[in-house]
Amino acid sequence: MEKKKWSELWLSYDKVTELGGSQTLTIEGFDAENRIIKSAAKELERGFNGFAKISFVRESSVAKEGYEIAGADSKITVKASDENGILYGVFALLRNLAMGVSIESVNEKSSPSNPLRMMNHWDNMDGSIERGYSGESFFFENDDIIINDRTVDYARLMASIGINAIAINNVNVKGAATYLITDRFFDKVKKLQDIFADYGIKLYLTINFASPIEIGGFDTCDPLDETVISWWKDKAKEVFEKLPGIGGFLVKADSEGRPGPFTYGRTQADGANMLADAVEPFGGIIIWRCFVYNCTQDWRDHKTDRARAGYDYFKEFDGAYRDNVILQIKNGPMDFQIREPVSPLLGGLTKTNQILEVQIAQEYTGHQIDLCYLIPMFKEVLDFHTYCKEGADTVADIISGKTMGNKNAGFAAVINTGNDYNWTGNDLAAANLYGFGRLAFDMSLSSEEIAREWVSLTYHMDKKSEDTLVDMLLNSREIYEKYTSPLGIGWMVTPNTHYGPSVDGYEYSRWGTYHRADHHAIGVDRSDKGTGYAQQYYKKNADMFNDPDTCPEELLLFFHRIPYTYKLKSGQTLIQYIYDSHFEGAKQAKELMEKWESLKGAVPEDVFERVMERFKLQVENANEWRDQINSYFFRKSDIPDEKGRKIY
Repeated sequence: MEKKKWSELWLSYDKVTELGGSQTLTIEGFDAENRIIKSAAKELERGFNGFAKISFVRESSVAKEGYEIAGADSKITVKASDENGILYGVFALLRNLAMGVSIESVNEKSSPSNPLRMMNHWDNMDGSIERGYSGESFFFENDDIIINDRTVDYARLMASIGINAIAINNVNVKGAATYLITDRFFDKVKKLQDIFADYGIKLYLTINFASPIEIGGFDTCDPLDETVISWWKDKAKEVFEKLPGIGGFLVKADSEGRPGPFTYGRTQADGANMLADAVEPFGGIIIWRCFVYNCTQDWRDHKTDRARAGYDYFKEFDGAYRDNVILQIKNGPMDFQIREPVSPLLGGLTKTNQILEVQIAQEYTGHQIDLCYLIPMFKEVLDFHTYCKEGADTVADIISGKTMGNKNAGFAAVINTGNDYNWTGNDLAAANLYGFGRLAFDMSLSSEEIAREWVSLTYHMDKKSEDTLVDMLLNSREIYEKYTSPLGIGWMVTPNTHYGPSVDGYEYSRWGTYHRADHHAIGVDRSDKGTGYAQQYYKKNADMFNDPDTCPEELLLFFHRIPYTYKLKSGQTLIQYIYDSHFEGAKQAKELMEKWESLKGAVPEDVFERVMERFKLQVENANEWRDQINSYFFRKSDIPDEKGRKIY
């Protein structure tokens, strides 16, 4: 059989037991010709050469999209209340078998933690990917849509980790992508939508808020203009008739030069509700990104604070949004830094549908060159107590719908895929792709459980090697943080590319991304004596963040301006912590590479070589961060390293 031009990732099924006996599949309560049931049956055929006696059984007591699988005496039963549940149950069965569980021992019950489990692609129709570190798009090329066997394998990969919604195009909609909601592309979008539908996935399109101008010929896209409202109603009717079953639209407005309601003196609710009304007759959803902020901040202004913007713009209108609007909120108030506090909008909004947005594309966390397993970060966000409602106040409670009892809620990620052979550039970055899906489906899973699953399914290692790689993944985020930005300050990256150090790269920009270091201190005062950002949280968190003595040290410089001589709880001065952490992080990056070297022979040779090249680049990057950061702060503070190490 000819080798595919792309990796199977965790769906190689190399170690799935070949089940002998008759190939019998019994289907009870489901239509055998249903597209999703057919996909589930086809996946079983891929998984092993023969079936045991397998039954798909409709069981109304199983939660929506949930499943129950049980094996005994070469018989396996998959129970679910709907077709998606059957499909997820089949993938769970194959996952168990691939990890060495015998048929007789298979016994698993699960239902999704989140109603919506979504991937956001930042693919452009020219084939490029904004913040793409894995090659070009496999959806688009030369302003056209690509559909091939890889499209099907992509849908399989997403369904295998429980993803049920995908937005295929960049939130910064430009050029040909504006026309995805026109006859120019309807036929091909429909084919793509059908492939997704075979695997229980709803397709979403990211739309240009200025479409009435761009493709309608209007001179305005004011959401309260009657002609604009009428145009969107007609457009929604056309889209949903041509693409029946489409999930809806994802929208980014009033940010980074994108037009939006603010352009016309309107509110974000005005814009979102206008579109929501247009798609409501067809069961459509509007996902409205809360990435909205003042793009013209003056670095001399110490009171204006980009971190405040999301809360300031959206809190006032809590409860004003239609039921079919979901506000998509980034995990932090800034922009996917290695360390940020949880956005105060999460929990701050108590009457509005919310979906949490994270980034598995490593824009600020190593570009899929440096190893940075992000699931521990996501777990910290999900476990954060907002204090919005007693007994149901964590971010996980809010986005799952538990807090408000809503169904339009969930978890979304900016995806890290491209058309590279291994999908994710760095083979090890696939752990973030797999990990996000598994976590979105089951938020009770630990970072280690997910990492161990991924390693086992992908590489089938001996126990010692598996432990080594799992340990590398679990420690990688902390290592990356040590040699980059200290104590939550963020943003010391090279402008535009966002890889490698440039301490003052954004210090005088309009983006509000300042560390404000001088020869005395570093940090941004976001207490009640500064920008007041800390006060956007409920009182318990506001009080904690407001005081440098109680503020979590990993976020100290995000919330406070701290002298270099300030003593941390460890007894270290702030400046010595900066020196020590950067030396330690660079050392540990080298140790990661050495651990990978020890796995030679435990992973395929091509994988070993590709990842080794990435580790060499990571070590160089870590050393550069160490030397530039330490030199910068030595020159600023004139305080030497007490351990006498070389600082340039």
